[in-house]
Amino acid sequence: MLTWVVAPLPLAAAGGGSGSFLSVDTTLLLSTAVLFILFAWVLGKFAWGPLLRIVDDREKRIRDSVGAAETAAAEAKDLLAQHQEMLRGAGREREEILAKALKEADSARVDLVEKARSDAEHIVERAREQIERDKNEAIAELRGQVADIAVEAASKIVKSSLTPEAQRKLVDDYITSLPRA
Repeated sequence: MLTWVVAPLPLAAAGGGSGSFLSVDTTLLLSTAVLFILFAWVLGKFAWGPLLRIVDDREKRIRDSVGAAETAAAEAKDLLAQHQEMLRGAGREREEILAKALKEADSARVDLVEKARSDAEHIVERAREQIERDKNEAIAELRGQVADIAVEAASKIVKSSLTPEAQRKLVDDYITSLPRA
């Protein structure tokens, strides 16, 4: 951490300033810190909230889909159990029919369970892909907005000769021109 702070100091001293080897331009340091805090606040306020809301909505939909698939599988198992119970009560003379029906019921159960499991996995995979696409779109949009804000702030700084009062006025004007949440 100390090398992070000390390493740029020879470069700052070599800039031709009238300070000593360890002097730092406090105005630049403070304005950089203020801009960093401002950008961090803007990102936290306008970008992370909507992004987290989108991710939470997607997660809820996935949970609901998985729950529906599990319910369908449980209902299929219950129906299979009821069907098997009816077949057991039919009697000995229908033993051959019962054996065939049980075989078909087991096959249907396996197919239903496998289909439900496959459908649930497919739904989860599609939801994950959609979340990833939405996340990438949100990150790209966020990067674009941050770049636009940085370019706009830089162009305003370059366009005016800045005294400390003018800097303060420029920052205040820019903050008031930002859209309200």
